[in-house]
Amino acid sequence: MEVGLQLGRFGREIAHRHLIVSHAWASVMGFRDDPRIEAMRRLVEARFPAYWMELQGLALGLDLPFDNVFLWNCRGDVWAFAPDGCTTVQIPGAEPILAHNEDGDPGFHGHCALAHVRPEEGIAFTSFVYPASIPGHTFAVTGAGLVQAVNNIRSRGVGIGLPRMILGRALFDCHTLDEAVDLLSGAPRAGAFHMTLAQQGDSRLASIEFTHTNCSVEMLAQRRCHANHLIHPAMANERQIITASSLSRQDRGNDIAKGSTDPLSTLWDHGQQALPIYRRQPDDPDHENTLATAVFHVGAESVDWCVYDTKDDAPRFVLRGVSRSDAIR
Repeated sequence: MEVGLQLGRFGREIAHRHLIVSHAWASVMGFRDDPRIEAMRRLVEARFPAYWMELQGLALGLDLPFDNVFLWNCRGDVWAFAPDGCTTVQIPGAEPILAHNEDGDPGFHGHCALAHVRPEEGIAFTSFVYPASIPGHTFAVTGAGLVQAVNNIRSRGVGIGLPRMILGRALFDCHTLDEAVDLLSGAPRAGAFHMTLAQQGDSRLASIEFTHTNCSVEMLAQRRCHANHLIHPAMANERQIITASSLSRQDRGNDIAKGSTDPLSTLWDHGQQALPIYRRQPDDPDHENTLATAVFHVGAESVDWCVYDTKDDAPRFVLRGVSRSDAIR
């Protein structure tokens, strides 16, 4: 509970000033009586009691009703238009590189954080966090050397299962890349996400798309970009919403990524001026802006990474992944 409590206290002021009076919050709260929510609650409490307690602590720290906070952390499972965007560049090789624009609610600009967490039980991790949300749906590095970058998918095929953000949090307690893949492919899933996963000492770079009914895992052999819709051939029959921004970023990102090994040349691109990859317009049609950019070099002995606040500035954080000796407490 302590992890959630501290995260709740961190986000309490902006949550009350901005989040709970937003259109997004009101839209998600409209699903309060959806029968899927009670089923998701039971699944989380039974299968992941530690994360259930983190959510309890989060609500306490936010000074908000638990039911509302739980529902907000199921937002993408019940509402396809949640303001969670993102673009990821994937560069496979002997030491893979992945890089990520974290795109979200512009009202949270300057109110997010990089959290270093050592739970009482489980694996330590460092994750980008939003106010009022548990970790696991943005970008992170864990004490097991796992690297995670997550993209929103606007699926039309949601159902009863574990909330996608809970599955993202559960990845932090996986010891290997294979364990993480097995978790996502085998769990009962409510909503949809795309995840890029890599691990220190493992040359594989995994692109994973999952929905309520399907999960596709590709080990990448070529440079690629991924925005906010399903692109794997195995997912061609899945129902989804593809926004104009997501389609533009996907097409433009793939074009740049194929010819450049510098991921920032993709993530900071403004080539499509109306719908750019790097997003700072106050009238962005998806109501999302780029809040941070992260670049990860996944080596044999370490994960070296940096996080940028804004385009073209020096990195705000330069880090080496949590050492394996700190992985479990």
